[in-house]
Amino acid sequence: MRRVSLQHVKPGMKVGRPVFNSNGQVLLNAGVILNERYIARLRLLGIPSLYIDDGLLPDIQVDDVISDETRIKAVKQVKDLLKTHSLSLGSNVKEMERVYSTINEIIDQLLNNNKLMVELIDIRSLDDYVFAHSVNVCVLALMTGIFLGYERPKLFHLGMGALLHDIGKILVPKEILNKPGPLTEEEYNIVKKHPEYGLQILSKNPHVSSLSRLVVYQHHERYCGTGYPQGLKDLEIHEFAQITGMVDMYDALTADRVYRKAFPPHEAYEMIAGAGDYLFSYHIIEPFLANIAAYPAGTVVELSSREIAVVVCTTKGFSLYPRVRLLYDKARKPVTDLIEIELSDYRNVVISRVVDEIEYLTGDQEIGNKTQ
Repeated sequence: MRRVSLQHVKPGMKVGRPVFNSNGQVLLNAGVILNERYIARLRLLGIPSLYIDDGLLPDIQVDDVISDETRIKAVKQVKDLLKTHSLSLGSNVKEMERVYSTINEIIDQLLNNNKLMVELIDIRSLDDYVFAHSVNVCVLALMTGIFLGYERPKLFHLGMGALLHDIGKILVPKEILNKPGPLTEEEYNIVKKHPEYGLQILSKNPHVSSLSRLVVYQHHERYCGTGYPQGLKDLEIHEFAQITGMVDMYDALTADRVYRKAFPPHEAYEMIAGAGDYLFSYHIIEPFLANIAAYPAGTVVELSSREIAVVVCTTKGFSLYPRVRLLYDKARKPVTDLIEIELSDYRNVVISRVVDEIEYLTGDQEIGNKTQ
């Protein structure tokens, strides 16, 4: 199963994972064979990519770190909250109790699945980006907090702040947020006000702690002092806010946006890794990256040995050294036997590059030509 951009999806391909909208409705179920009508509909809905089951890993089940049910519920709750458009946002007790319950549910699932790596990028429509992004930032922040050994109360405050980190964007004009091209300086200055707007919205909300509000206010501050709104640096920035800012950047990089295509996970991984003690503290970067598969299951790669393989899975803590299954040998001959290599055991063999989807979809001969 591999993530394929919609522009390369063809009729006859099989859907590998269900596609949902922000209301929790199933747009396409796993196992559906795509036709022109389905593809046109997905394009109309702004779905940028799909997980396709191409038979590469028929015996491997790639799981999300939380259940589809929990993720869908959380996305809908964020959508409902952000659609409130009121400074009394979240003042409804029952509404906030549901949010509390969902955050605790996410924490429970992550604690019970602490060996899972982030192998999947959730598929989200361009219109639903903010809602799905908020949930993913919450999940990634909590995974980092768990790895750092946070106790449950700290995890809850971190999770709440991460879930609400972009709440201030409800006061930013949509035409600016959804602009397909570069922002003007004036437009960017308006966007930069969203942490202050978020603090303003939550300042009198008795259901959101001061720690969570601090996450909302500081998540765009940077370790070197180049962030906003206050230009804080180093220990002036709360660790919760640094974590949220870091995972916010990673999730934004790996998502398709109206103005650019998503970066591949391994490139986003390298960007975060290279930001240590500059944009973010090394203290939080290492625990975060330990949870991220730089090469998610289904990624086709070329090894330093010149063999072509597909990634099967990644062990926590060995993000750059996944388990791979050989597809082609050094002579570019198909490998018919099931041969798998744990790259963490063979440091003399590493991934030299990712075989992109265009190259792989064009067939065996093209792969051979490209890599010779």
